[in-house]
Amino acid sequence: MCPSPIHRLAGLPIRRASALQSNAPLESAIASFVARPACRAALSTAHRAGGGALAQAKQRRSIHSSDKKSSTIAEYPGPEHPGPCNESNRAPLSVLPLGMIIRSLGTTTVSSSPLLLGPSLRIMALLAHSTNPLLSPDRNPLLRYALKKSFYAQFCAGETAAEVRESIARLKRIGFTGVILGYAREVVLSDQDVRQLDSSNLGQEAPEAVEREVEPWCRGTLETVRLAEPGDFVALKFTGAGRIALNQLSHRQPASPYLAQCIDSICRVAHERGVRLLFDAEQDKLQDGIDDWTMEFARKYNTSPDSATIYGTYQAYKKCTPDVLSRHLSEAQKGGFSLGVKLVRGAYLGSDPRECFHDTKAETDACYDSLAAGVLTRQWSATLKGTGEFPAAHLVLATHNAESVQRARAICDAGGAKSGIAFAQLQGMADEISCELVEATQSARKEGGGATSVLPTYKYLVWGTTGECMKYLLRRAQENKDAVQRTRAGRDAMWAELVRRLKSSLGIVSK
Repeated sequence: MCPSPIHRLAGLPIRRASALQSNAPLESAIASFVARPACRAALSTAHRAGGGALAQAKQRRSIHSSDKKSSTIAEYPGPEHPGPCNESNRAPLSVLPLGMIIRSLGTTTVSSSPLLLGPSLRIMALLAHSTNPLLSPDRNPLLRYALKKSFYAQFCAGETAAEVRESIARLKRIGFTGVILGYAREVVLSDQDVRQLDSSNLGQEAPEAVEREVEPWCRGTLETVRLAEPGDFVALKFTGAGRIALNQLSHRQPASPYLAQCIDSICRVAHERGVRLLFDAEQDKLQDGIDDWTMEFARKYNTSPDSATIYGTYQAYKKCTPDVLSRHLSEAQKGGFSLGVKLVRGAYLGSDPRECFHDTKAETDACYDSLAAGVLTRQWSATLKGTGEFPAAHLVLATHNAESVQRARAICDAGGAKSGIAFAQLQGMADEISCELVEATQSARKEGGGATSVLPTYKYLVWGTTGECMKYLLRRAQENKDAVQRTRAGRDAMWAELVRRLKSSLGIVSK
């Protein structure tokens, strides 16, 4: 019989921390560059050509959504096209370190170029799945160094406990409320994997699968919860637990005894520490099982109407999501527990059946905005169907869509928000949106003197070895490969901020 997860995990090791590199050499090089006379002349031209780039980038983000067709889906209350919210005169991206600006400019330049993106994705896929030691980031030190100083540094928290804590502290010094921290271990099913799961029989807990798959996932997730600070979130991905979890989820079975013990241990430690858990959505083959497990632990740990420990993830691009969320809200209403809702557009377009999704992006956008408005205002609608009093709910608005963020802010500014809300974007992406939220919160604090966040803003990042994070980085790149317009907006915003800083250092414009 397998021992208790708590006894097996009591001696959790912390790996040795490696030294963190500063951006001092990079900043010195930039300073030397801008002091040259030729640079001054170039910047005068840049002022005319790029001075309005940030405003143009914001405008492109706000109109990125396709023209909406007429739909039975309920729309957000308020103006059809929310206007910009009042901000201070400080440039929102000014809160970011120079190194982060330059890395963001590099990554968005690649991701916004069809010519560069295709080869980059093929290289990432090779590195993520190769068994060749020369192509393994964890076995090739030169490759590991190159990746860690570029893509890994842009999107990930670190390989060790010390690096992760420093990354969290750095984001909070910038002004973010906190982080959503994830453990990089994950599994993505191919069509062949799905067929094997259909024909396999892993109902019993094979000792080898427990030792090699469930226990490492449990250790890593518990360590992630301990690395997070009270008020932070931790993303929990069930597929990281391996074949047992995959089989049970695909057949919509309860978690096996040892796996259930592990999940309960994670939930209990998070609840005691004041850390919230986001149960990630995954491929359609597994999602019904994930929803069942989510609701099981929500009933146990979301007993307070003022907070939620367990959050489910709802993908607005799926046609069934309004019905699923409506059903879960009704279950929370009848069961007397809070429902935690993380709302995303979706992440598995490339692997799930096409018939699962809305026919157009406009329909997905309308569904997303309507679901967000219903949960935020606690009102039933044509989209969220229910009767009686709306249950206690808490919302994580996870989106890079500027229009969706502005619509939610309009509800908050008008005093219509009845549910707790947190805004979330991926680390290294949509910084012009995240930093605008941070700037708005800081301005509101200065004006009102309040100690609480007006617009709580979080960055989602994962931790793990460089090799472990490659599958995550590949999936994120694939998710965003079609959002060329949006990544161009991010690129333009970063370029405009870099130009602003260079001109400011030369005295061309005031700080």
